Amino acid sequence: MSAAQARQSGNTTYLELSQENGSAHKFYEVTVEGTTVSVRYGRIGVDGQRQTSSFPTVEKAQAAAAKKITEKVRKGYAPAVRGQRAARSVTRRQVTSAPSTARATAPVLWRFRTGASAFGIHVDEDRCWVGNQHGDVYNLSHDGEVLAHYSLPDGVKCLVADDFWIYAGCDDGRVYDLSAKVPFAAYDIASEVDIFWLDIHAGVLNVSDRSGGLTVIDHEDELQWSRNSSGEHGWMVRADGRAVYHGHGDGVTAYAADGARQLWHTRTSGDVLFGWQEEDAVYAGTARQVVQRLAKSTGVVEASYRCDAAVYSCATSPGGRYVFAGDSASSVYCFTADGTRLWKLGTGGGSALSMQYLDDRLYLVSTDGSLACVDASEAAIKAAQSGTVPVATDIKLAAALPTYAPLTTAASVATVSAVPAAGGGVVVECFEQGGRVRVRVVSEGYEPSWNVQFPRAIRQPGERYVVDALHSSEGGFYRVRGEIRRLV
Repeated sequence: MSAAQARQSGNTTYLELSQENGSAHKFYEVTVEGTTVSVRYGRIGVDGQRQTSSFPTVEKAQAAAAKKITEKVRKGYAPAVRGQRAARSVTRRQVTSAPSTARATAPVLWRFRTGASAFGIHVDEDRCWVGNQHGDVYNLSHDGEVLAHYSLPDGVKCLVADDFWIYAGCDDGRVYDLSAKVPFAAYDIASEVDIFWLDIHAGVLNVSDRSGGLTVIDHEDELQWSRNSSGEHGWMVRADGRAVYHGHGDGVTAYAADGARQLWHTRTSGDVLFGWQEEDAVYAGTARQVVQRLAKSTGVVEASYRCDAAVYSCATSPGGRYVFAGDSASSVYCFTADGTRLWKLGTGGGSALSMQYLDDRLYLVSTDGSLACVDASEAAIKAAQSGTVPVATDIKLAAALPTYAPLTTAASVATVSAVPAAGGGVVVECFEQGGRVRVRVVSEGYEPSWNVQFPRAIRQPGERYVVDALHSSEGGFYRVRGEIRRLV
């Protein structure tokens, strides 16, 4: 089919690619108005992302549009009528939560209620992050003070960190960078997979999906490789420099970091519902009431940690000295490395859907939408087992708490007419390469061949922006830190 045959009506061409096996369900629309070419693309049934380019003549604009259309037709896109094909549903994790059977309650120091069931958590030396199914992400201090609120377009599946960059994977199929002052979509994978879980390592995003697929995408949102594991419902993916560890309905499968081969596959005791990793081992929490520790090198099960209900989440203290687990019956457990159970306590809320340990504290996000900070020190746990627990502080939102929404258009970005003084900003520019709009550094002192991970919603060929700072990342690219302003 030629580009001319693909043209639908007037100056607008609308194409769709929808595969029966569920791997692709996306549209691509090109509109030519004089010397301007507008492109809109994304998951069928949503408004999608937009890009606009200007050309010196009408003829060049039409030629550019024809080239874009031809490229998509070659990839399998076909003419369609907008609205005739229904949007494909996004899977939201359905979980049940029963009351705990534990005789004692965990020593919760503080609890913050987000207002919706929460899966996303990340805790580092400076902050705590929680994301819920309403698309709300909150940033808190370790003492529970709420510092910022991010409002994302759809429910948050998980929060992951790569060095000091924080990313939120959402049900709209995008992964948002929350590290700058205003969040932006750093990866857009809605058209390819139904996200279940994410991990990121050196800017490379690893996506586990509903069908048991594993998709690996680089910092420019370009596919590196993909594999289909033997089981469905991939609720675990963990990555390091050596491999990607994929947990699903048939166990855990390890693939070489470059996707060249499968390293090993181990069947677990039940479907994998959550995963964790340490330097030499991965931990799989399963539906059959157990966490299993697998050697990264061979996949051999080295230890098992038996709970009393399906395991929704797990975590470890540094080096795997202690292993923690949260079950579907609102209980939280602690084991020694060899599998000895030290304690079982009620969460005092719902079932822990994700968790993380830091400095004698265990942070939980749960089915009731709470982020809870548990005192996991030996003294506090002994006191709790004997019935003595602190009165948990109920954290409230500050009246003037700032809320940040993602950048959606170039018009939503503040403008400046001059580059700040030395040390006050870095100039980057958008340019077209291979049919895609990329971003490179203009300021001196940076590697000119490296591209910049940058919001796609505001990329316009020829536009320049000033960012507070750029940091180099393993893999040969730059990431933005701080505010983004348009240079006019």
